[in-house]
Amino acid sequence: MIERLVAIMVRLRDPEHGCEWDRAQSFATIAPYTIEEAHEVADAIDRNDMDDLKDELGDLLLQVVFHARIAEEAAHFSLPDIVAAISDKMERRHPHIFGDAIEDGATEGGHIRWEQIKAEERDAKGNMGALDGVARGLPALLRAMKLQNRAARTGFDWPDASGPRAKIDEELAEVEAASPETIEEEVGDLLFSIVNWARHQGIDPEAALRAGNAKFERRFSAMEKIAGAAFKSLDLVAKEQLWQRVKSAEKSR
Repeated sequence: MIERLVAIMVRLRDPEHGCEWDRAQSFATIAPYTIEEAHEVADAIDRNDMDDLKDELGDLLLQVVFHARIAEEAAHFSLPDIVAAISDKMERRHPHIFGDAIEDGATEGGHIRWEQIKAEERDAKGNMGALDGVARGLPALLRAMKLQNRAARTGFDWPDASGPRAKIDEELAEVEAASPETIEEEVGDLLFSIVNWARHQGIDPEAALRAGNAKFERRFSAMEKIAGAAFKSLDLVAKEQLWQRVKSAEKSR
């Protein structure tokens, strides 16, 4: 089935008869679309919308095929090379499944070995720093957590959640005392400390913020629905009353 999609992309990228927009694209120009499609996959999963998930996974697969076609045209690699590379990686990182290595506790032991193998692969590439290879294109909250996890594996971490919790208060005080020139930096430090505290609580901050966004969107939309066309003209006190009404209604369900 994927051969059909590959053939479509070849046709779209044809120098003479292809689509003008598709022919003009490069790795860099379609990278934002790749990121967007990955987020739309996550959104469909959050909404438990299987029909939408099917469509969004297709859009994401198209992005892989698109990148592969650009690479093949430049004689870098092809889609079969991508498939072979990830297949090799999955087998290499699961020696307890595909190899002779037997570990106690397949799930926990396998995950530990996975991280060890990833570290060995980074070393083999010459990436000796513990933080090397954490993609800069990740959402900021997710990247912060990954950086902190990497640092923690070297022993650079708070022993429990009380440390990062105290750090939040410290960073908040620095935000409040910041000058216009330094406040953005200080807010960044505050967000980083919140991610660290969430990590110690076993909370994925990216997922938590997605849920918070969805809650705000749902409640705000309910406010608009109640007030109708008059919503925009309401003062802040009236809007806050609507907010509390919607919030109470949700909690009473």
